[in-house]
Amino acid sequence: MSLLQLSEPGQSPAPHQSRLAIGIDLGTTHSLVAALRHGMPECLPDAQGRVLFPSVVRYTATGRELGWAALAHMADDPANTISSAKRLMGRSKADIGATQTSYELVDQPGQVAIRTPAGGDKSPVEIAAEILASLRQRAEDSFDDEVFGAVITVPAYFDDAQRQATKDAAKLAGLNVLRLINEPTAAAIAYGLDQNSRGTYAVYDLGGGTFDVSILRLSEGVFEVAATAGDTALGGDDIDRAVADWLAQAAGAQPASPQERAVLLSMAKRAKEALSQHPGAQFNLVLGSRAYPVSINREQLAEIAQPWIERSMGIVKRALRDAKLSKEDIDGVVLVGGSTRLIAVQETLEQYFGKKPLTNLNPDEVVALGASISAHQLAGNHVGQALLLLDVTPLSLGVETMGGLVEHIIPRNTTIPCAMAQDFTTFKDGQTALAIHVLQGERDLVANCRSLARFELRGIPPMAAGAARIRVTFTVDADGLLQVTAKEESTGVEAKIDVKPSYGLSDGDITRMLQESFRSAKEDAAARALAEAKLAGIQLLQSLQSALAADGHLLSQAEREQIEPFIADLQMAVERGTDPGTLEAATVALVQATDDFAGRRMNQSIASALEGKTLDTL
Repeated sequence: MSLLQLSEPGQSPAPHQSRLAIGIDLGTTHSLVAALRHGMPECLPDAQGRVLFPSVVRYTATGRELGWAALAHMADDPANTISSAKRLMGRSKADIGATQTSYELVDQPGQVAIRTPAGGDKSPVEIAAEILASLRQRAEDSFDDEVFGAVITVPAYFDDAQRQATKDAAKLAGLNVLRLINEPTAAAIAYGLDQNSRGTYAVYDLGGGTFDVSILRLSEGVFEVAATAGDTALGGDDIDRAVADWLAQAAGAQPASPQERAVLLSMAKRAKEALSQHPGAQFNLVLGSRAYPVSINREQLAEIAQPWIERSMGIVKRALRDAKLSKEDIDGVVLVGGSTRLIAVQETLEQYFGKKPLTNLNPDEVVALGASISAHQLAGNHVGQALLLLDVTPLSLGVETMGGLVEHIIPRNTTIPCAMAQDFTTFKDGQTALAIHVLQGERDLVANCRSLARFELRGIPPMAAGAARIRVTFTVDADGLLQVTAKEESTGVEAKIDVKPSYGLSDGDITRMLQESFRSAKEDAAARALAEAKLAGIQLLQSLQSALAADGHLLSQAEREQIEPFIADLQMAVERGTDPGTLEAATVALVQATDDFAGRRMNQSIASALEGKTLDTL
């Protein structure tokens, strides 16, 4: 009799077999794919030995070109050559604002599209899918095997819409997404396994179009994100444009067409890369039919880049505050992203933290390497010690409550995956439905937070106000995607929604929301106090109205007339609603005026409950 072999979930039934699982760094400027070969992670090269794959797609009358082939036409065919599409993922035209591009952007349902003369309107999801499909093919050619699944990295500050857009792109590319993980976490995985590091690390990730910083605690294979912060619209592209403007000014010439602008940007990139290796660079800037000799040195580049470096350091300091740490508590700084090759970036970080940043691994490759290690394990392949990834939510999540207030259910920087619940109740007698408004942000008022989704819970049995018990549960999965469930406990009636907002947060929305929450803390507290005082007054008036309708006979006419001025005072205070102290005083006064009435109602209820009963039957 042969043995029936059992395996753990997700593992191959044959221990000697290994499923091909890949890690993909879907970058703004370049993308990479990595996998484990002979137990070691490595970035997979193309036929020419290049591991970098430019995140560029060019549409032509006969089809499309990808990667290096597309990049070669950035200058001569800018309208059909799409780069930095990652910055447009899950976002509307209004979100993007005045971003300089050589192509036309148009709004479509769900997210912005790019209008190309040769290919028509293309969504960022389609463009990303083209890149992902090419990387999948590279992996399959390298191993002569089908890809089982992939871990794809995203900026830590990608919101639900941007993460969902990434998953949609992977699906279009024929990839089974094992997990989305944050880019700083992937970098920490690569360093953690390579160095067997322990301690607290800052991961500084400055890519082409996005910036993230994460504070991570590494210990025994556990990667805990203590805090994360970032800006989805800050990166090397911004520095490139600033360098391009400086070069044009230095040459005394301005680009007269999109083609010349593309040439200028290309020259700016080359100058920036050259200054990472040499103290100065000289070249001829060719615009139209003229060549302009231009020179630039590291000091000049540092001055040009300084506003963006300072902006990133402000975000670093905020992440440290969120983690309740000082710069002295950081054991090492990990550099991620090609833009960290700027000497000015490295010097700024060294000066601030008092230690040289880690450069053991290639900053372009480290994210893909970490993703491949995670993918290998998630596919059921064993590689040393198991990893535990503990990422966090970048912003607080909650629901709207009466009075336009926000009740935060999941605070920002909560470890994910997670599930948190809170109980709510009805506001009016006989209420049979409840509207759930899901919000994201740090402020106390709905008007100052971002709306994510709305849904309704229907079928609540009619009860007195406050009698129903509705449990609202927020669940954030390992990919950072949110599901909200509302359930009435007595009947089991339930409603849920997967939160997939149409658009992502705009350039400065996340930063603005956090900064405003700090600046407006006192103002928000006052607004909440006013709203809560007004709500308490309304509830008392409604409860008293119901009580008088049911048991008004317990009061004489004279007693009722004594109560009415207190009712009028509270009604006036609620209508004016400007001072919480006045509202609270009027509420307390009405409660005191009706204490005797409340006692009579209670006695009547007790007498009614005991009627016809003896001591033996109690």
